[in-house]
Amino acid sequence: MDEMQWMIAELTLHEELMMERSIRSVDGAEDLDRVKALCAALIRQNCHQRKLLCQAVSRIAEMDAQLACLD
Repeated sequence: MDEMQWMIAELTLHEELMMERSIRSVDGAEDLDRVKALCAALIRQNCHQRKLLCQAVSRIAEMDAQLACLD
């Protein structure tokens, strides 16, 4: 497997359908305050996940460097 292949996110049919259902519920929403709250929550979650991923990449790089030094 290509070393970057793991980064390709392939959703199962079930996951795609669940995502589509969520999107349609937002599209059909009439309560603007609720949509704003959802957007704010998604932005917060995205920032948190981005930070965690950056930290994980940093930690993996450190561990990789430590392993390289052992060789």
